[in-house]
Amino acid sequence: MNTANIIDSLMNDYAIDGRDIQARIDELEALDAPTEEESAELTDLTAFLHEAMQYNSDADAGVVLHRFVDYIKEIIDDCYALPKELTSGEWPYRHITINYEAAAEEAKADYAELTFRGRNFYIQAC
Repeated sequence: MNTANIIDSLMNDYAIDGRDIQARIDELEALDAPTEEESAELTDLTAFLHEAMQYNSDADAGVVLHRFVDYIKEIIDDCYALPKELTSGEWPYRHITINYEAAAEEAKADYAELTFRGRNFYIQAC
């Protein structure tokens, strides 16, 4: 399985669940005669999960994020009430927007950045 397929098969929305990574590792470890590609995938996934767990000991049961700005946007939208003027659609409020990219950049201070096969991921550092 190529890099994109490995990652895409484990992704849901904007994240990879650590349980899915562990399940794939278990699946690969159970193979009697893994191919060279499967052995490489096992090595890479094991190293990735191990690195994630150095930052967050619950990484094997939690989430490793890929599309970080999307994640931060969802957190803001779900957890923070905007003043009703901002959502009224009235002038001048309809021209005020949240800079989700800047919010994500600031939030990265609480996250560790990991790289898996050329893609960056973030995990909350505990």
